[in-house]
Parts: sequence; C-alpha cells; structure tokens
Amino acid sequence: MSNDYPYTEQYPVNRGLPEEGRPRAEIAAELASMAEAEDAVWESGRCSGTMYCGDHEHYAFMADAYARFGHVNVLQRDMCPSATRFEGEIIAMTLDMLGAGSMGPDADPAGMVTSGGSASILHAVLAYREQAAAKGVGRPNFIKPETAHPAFDKACHLLGIELRRAPVDPETTKADLDAVESLIDDQTIAMVGSACNYGYGTIDPIGEMGAMALQRGIGLHVDACLGGFILPWGRELGYPIEAFDFRVPGVSSISADTHKYGYGFKGTSVIAFADRALRNGQYFYLTDWSGGKYFSPGIDGSRSGGLLAATWAAMVSLGRQGYIEYARRIFSTADAMKAAVASHDELRIIGDPTFCFSFTSDVFDIYHVNDEMRQKGWRFNGQQYPNAIHMAVTRPQTEPGVVDAFREDLSDAVAFAVAHKDEDPFSAAIYGGVAGGLTDEADEFIRGIMESMMDAQQGLPPLD
Repeated sequence: MSNDYPYTEQYPVNRGLPEEGRPRAEIAAELASMAEAEDAVWESGRCSGTMYCGDHEHYAFMADAYARFGHVNVLQRDMCPSATRFEGEIIAMTLDMLGAGSMGPDADPAGMVTSGGSASILHAVLAYREQAAAKGVGRPNFIKPETAHPAFDKACHLLGIELRRAPVDPETTKADLDAVESLIDDQTIAMVGSACNYGYGTIDPIGEMGAMALQRGIGLHVDACLGGFILPWGRELGYPIEAFDFRVPGVSSISADTHKYGYGFKGTSVIAFADRALRNGQYFYLTDWSGGKYFSPGIDGSRSGGLLAATWAAMVSLGRQGYIEYARRIFSTADAMKAAVASHDELRIIGDPTFCFSFTSDVFDIYHVNDEMRQKGWRFNGQQYPNAIHMAVTRPQTEPGVVDAFREDLSDAVAFAVAHKDEDPFSAAIYGGVAGGLTDEADEFIRGIMESMMDAQQGLPPLD
C-alpha cells in the first residue's frame, strides 16, 4: 500500500466490509486516539485558519445538538418541523447581520443553508444563470477579479458559463474596476466582489461595484464566505471596514460560511439573496415523475437535520455580544501579529488586510520563512505570484502566549531566510496550506496529492 495512506502502522486497513462487526468500545477507542493526535496539530494556535473556534466545550455542545437530530432527514418536514425552524432562523439571523433590514419595507430577502462555501457559490451562480435565461441570455458569462475564490471557476465549469477573470491592482490586491467593467457585455449575468478574499484578506471596492452593477443591469454577488461572520462585528468595533453587504445598493446576493467565524460545524453555509425571486431560480421541480411530485430547494436532496440543529444552537448560544467579543479578540490579535511582521524590514505585508493577512519578502523567497516556521510547529497558507504566506487569525491564536511565540519564532525564521536566501526553499503554495515539495516540482507534487485522493475515493490500491 502507498506510504501516503494514513494510520497503516497503527490500525488494520479495511479493504472490504469486515465479516463480523467490531466491538463499539474498540472502535470508539480507535476514534478517540486519532482525534486526540490530530487535535494536537492545531490546539497550540499555530495553524492558520481551518479551526475557527477551537473551543472543545462549544464543540461538545454542538455535538449534543447534532446527536438529537442527526438521524433526521430534513426533506420530511412534516415529520421534523424543527428543521424548518432551524433553517428559517439561521437565515433570518444571517440576513439581519448582513444588513437586510436596511433595504426597506418593500424588500423581500431570502436564503438557504447549504453544505459549505462552494455550495453557496454554486447556488448563487445557478440562480443568476436561471434569471438571465428567463431574459433571453443564451451565452452567459460571469466576471470575477482574479483573487476571488476558485469555487466560482468550478461553478461556471459545472454550469456551462463562461468565466471571465479581471486583473487586480497589484498594490492593493483589490479588484481593478476598469478591468471589470471592460469585460461586461449583454451576456454578463453577474460579477463577484470578495469581502474579504482568501489569499490576502483584503476587501474589494463593493460600493463602486454595486453602483456598476446597477448601471449595467447585472447581479453583484459578494463572497463573504470567509469574512461574513466577522467583518460586520469588526465594523461595530470601529475598524475601518467599508460596507460590503446589503447596505450597499446593487448587492444582490452574499455567501457567508457559518462553519467559519459563525463557529458552527463544517458542512454549513448560508447563501443570502436580496430578493426571493432570484433565490427561487435555484429550485428544482419535477411534477410528472411516477414516484410522485418532486421538489428540492437546491442541488442537495436528503440532508441531516443535525447540522441545522448544531448551527442554530451555536448562533443562538453566542448572540451578538458573543460574536462581537470574539471579533474583538481576533482583530486585536491580528493587529499584534501584523505588527510583528512589520517590525522586520525584510518582510512586506501585502495590501491593506483585515483579520487575515499575507506577507512576502523582496529580499528572499518567503518560503524560507515558512520552512523554518514549520520546524517550530506553525502551519501557514501559501500564495503564489508572488510567493507569499498568510495567517487567517482565529480564536486559537487569541489564547495567551501565541502572539509572543509568533513574534519570537518569526524573528528566528527571518534570520534563517537571510542565511539561506541563495538556496531553494522546500515549501510550495497549495490551497489550504503551504506544503512540502520544491517549488519547481509543484505541479508534479499537486498531481501526486490528487492521485492519492482519487485512489482513496476509488478504492484502496493493492498492497505493495
């Protein structure tokens, strides 16, 4: 078997269904051992993003909520009306946070809980495609600044939509408005602005993009998957964050991930629409099937009520003040970590970031810094063009001692990078992390990762 397959040294591999079931206590002990080992990777606070909450008591609270409804299928809402309550209130709370109340008494906002940020983005693009098709658009295109998430490329690929990429300002990393407008034509269905973008933590000029969308008669989706559940509270705390949500005329949909700074479990996100009619474009009906009339509000069919219950419980238990207090700690920590970066003349912060920031170097390859920080237990996310590493500050970084450790370890890493600047670094940029592998072999390295994932999904390879 491939050496990349996990836990082969500790546990037997199931190459088929076991002839007889194993004792539950034995299975539970195996799960506990793996969970404990993997939690140790992030509990030190040295991991960028990924673990947004980090509070085991909160996780246990949500797990209890999930356990009570995990077996429920939310398609059968006559049997489980709680699912309607959970989803409706999750959407209502999110719409309230994102300024839907500012649109006036005639507004008719709506939304849906999806399985994650990519799903929210896919549903938004689907809704725009259907809205445009009803107006006679036959060759739809969608415009994104280059820094917007690859989920838009994936959505357009799956839905048969032309994806047009606009360059960004290299200094600010924000959308180049002239470049965006030059790509709009009579087949454009919508464009996206990020609040904030994943790579650099900077926010596109949503106000100007909203005005452009209204003038040109197209949709404007704001991808707030990363920032949706923290930027509003940052604004309330007085941070210089311009309006990016439904308070901006022209914004027609927003994606915001409850599984990130909403502190829910992975597997939930909200896609919010300024108007119910746009939302309805993602619905599917089949009235003449022999199995009965079929309807689904989105691409998914059966869904577990557990995720709705756990997300609802998380949001209600925290409330506005809980979210604001965690945002206060996160923004303060991000400021301290950015100051540590800025204290080194060899390092340069890219753009004007928020709680998520990226930095590079004009003196050496920044991945030398990552190589040394990895030795000290840090796990960053990587960018390219130019090479950079970023830190998405979450609650684990707000724990005592983490910022001091970052400051001290970064100083050592900068000294290491200066000493090895004429050598090739070991790191390479891969979404979700900075992985090992020489940069000039990055494509081969990525292909190896993808092949390993596909092998696991296809069935285990034979023993070596």
